[in-house]
Amino acid sequence: MKKQQNILIIGAGLCGSLLALRLGQRGYNVSVYEMRPDLRKTDISAGRSINLAFSDRGNKAMKLVGLEEKVNALCIPMHGRMIHDEHGNTFQSNYSGRSHEYINSVSRGDLNALLLDEAEKHENVNIYFNKKCKSVDFENTTALFKDYHSKDEFIEDADIIIATDGAGSAMRKSYYLGKKFLFSFSQAYLTHGYKELSILPKPNGDYKTHKNALHIWPRGSFMLIALPNLDGSFTVTLFLSYDEGTYNFNNLTTKAIVLEFFKKEFPDALALMPNLLDDFFTNPTAPLGTIKCSPWHYKGNTLLMGDAAHAIVPFYGQGMNASFEDVAEFDAILDKNLDDWEATFKAYEIKRKKDTDAIADLAIDNFHEMKGHVNQTVFQEKRKLEMALEKKFPNAYSSKYSLVTFNEDIGYREAMLRGRAQDKAILNMLTDGIISTDSNLKEVLEKVKQETEAILEDDRIAGLK
Repeated sequence: MKKQQNILIIGAGLCGSLLALRLGQRGYNVSVYEMRPDLRKTDISAGRSINLAFSDRGNKAMKLVGLEEKVNALCIPMHGRMIHDEHGNTFQSNYSGRSHEYINSVSRGDLNALLLDEAEKHENVNIYFNKKCKSVDFENTTALFKDYHSKDEFIEDADIIIATDGAGSAMRKSYYLGKKFLFSFSQAYLTHGYKELSILPKPNGDYKTHKNALHIWPRGSFMLIALPNLDGSFTVTLFLSYDEGTYNFNNLTTKAIVLEFFKKEFPDALALMPNLLDDFFTNPTAPLGTIKCSPWHYKGNTLLMGDAAHAIVPFYGQGMNASFEDVAEFDAILDKNLDDWEATFKAYEIKRKKDTDAIADLAIDNFHEMKGHVNQTVFQEKRKLEMALEKKFPNAYSSKYSLVTFNEDIGYREAMLRGRAQDKAILNMLTDGIISTDSNLKEVLEKVKQETEAILEDDRIAGLK
């Protein structure tokens, strides 16, 4: 395919800006249209998550574009979950028994700004802000935009259009409404929403609590989490039902009941958050949803990527990483030099969709794990065993979390199938007393491997793999 072809990207968020950078590096002419203002010149967070979990799959894409060191400078390592119980007691559950495996907290805005700066270094990449896409004519490869300043509407054409415009994608909507081909679409919301809060730094700029961990206050049907920022603050997120339970977003309507809720459920967090009420009543409450659709492409001229194709809930810390991995996987398909864009898009979707479906399901699993299971004795025993196995046999065992988060060379689906089988094997044997945290680790490893393979074989016979 000729490099002088013109590619139009809708959306200059994390996925769109990375894609523009990589396609620019490959020599394509790239135009990016973004509906929001330039985040490098104005604050557009507006209660939206301002930091994210960055891990190996995302870093694979940063290596691809030569930005690993620059991105690493924006990161704060988080070695595990710091669990806070109702009484303010804490314990840390590491993400891996291998010391080099950890996730990072990174500023969404800083990372996006870096990607935009790097993309714009290429003369063949142009980025336009305050241009909202209203619809896409996917048969004629044109997009209708509206300029927020002039209010004018205009049409742009290209050889191909790639939509990276998030969960509310205008092009996906055009696919759905156009009814020109068979397009499947599902959107499933949790009964919970989320609200961004914050722990401000100490007056001297230091952190008020442990810096290198993802803090979780699990309470069964709801939870609070906190991720560190470079300025000494933490971004805090409350995940809570809209209308179920004694406390929910629909009845937390006064300062008194909000304070009552936090004093009862999160007293140690409240002590760190004198700004709680300002944050709570200033920042919006937002929904949590999963989007799946197919196909991601129309013939050889338009393609959905990132959240536009597969939005997920944030509980595995893989939303950004999955979108970055999209770009890396798409780049690998481009390396095959297939006959045309249609063949390229089709090969990309065949390779990628099964994995994005898997991480969507895993994210829902982890929601239930984080808000409740982490407090259960059997779950804590399982994690203790897994950490010991990873530490003693680093090349022979990886937990489901490690398979998903730190093994970027295997797909999400493979990680999910093996990880779920391992979880089932360990939990069953712990419950039946076949293994324990005091058992010989070599014997435990052999029993876990044997039982895991038996479960995987049962799944194959049942057609689940």
